[in-house]
Amino acid sequence: MQRIFSRVLVVMLALLLSGCGYNELQRLDEQVAASWSQVLSQYERRAELVPKLVASVNAYMVQERSVLEQVTEARARVGQISLQASDLDDPAMLQRFEEAQGALSGSLSRLLAVSENYPQLKSDGLFRDLMTQLEGTENRIAVARERYVAAVQAWNQTIRQFPELIVARVLGYQPRPQYGLDKADQVQRDPEVRFDLPAATQ
Repeated sequence: MQRIFSRVLVVMLALLLSGCGYNELQRLDEQVAASWSQVLSQYERRAELVPKLVASVNAYMVQERSVLEQVTEARARVGQISLQASDLDDPAMLQRFEEAQGALSGSLSRLLAVSENYPQLKSDGLFRDLMTQLEGTENRIAVARERYVAAVQAWNQTIRQFPELIVARVLGYQPRPQYGLDKADQVQRDPEVRFDLPAATQ
């Protein structure tokens, strides 16, 4: 009798959980993690391009050592910060990650702007190929970040709705911070690679 009661209780509990949004919360949680994995994948791709890019411009940019050092240091800082899907609930860690990625983006922009002063470099086939790869990677980063933002938005909306709200509170689920929320306008558009700094005197 007790065994039958236990089975009925398990079936009722399963039906109750499926009807209260538990499964939906699990699906959305996985979607957030998968979206973040894509963001990381594209940032890693960019980080792998940086040493090749620095090596390709090194012989040309004799007077621009500080720019090359900034790129190298920013790339090293990016490599020191690892942010996994399980860390996404920590706004401070997310901000440190974003700041490191932003510093690398800024140093790459300065490097690309300075490269305009070197016609021989711009005509170098390896440099042009790396620039194409970098531009494509920046576009992929923007798309991956948009998908992540959408996944977090769906998560945050769902855990505030009834009956998912109850399950979320019981299981301790919290809203997740948005990545790049203070730069939402930049996240929503494709990044530009600009070469508009004035030419330096050589």
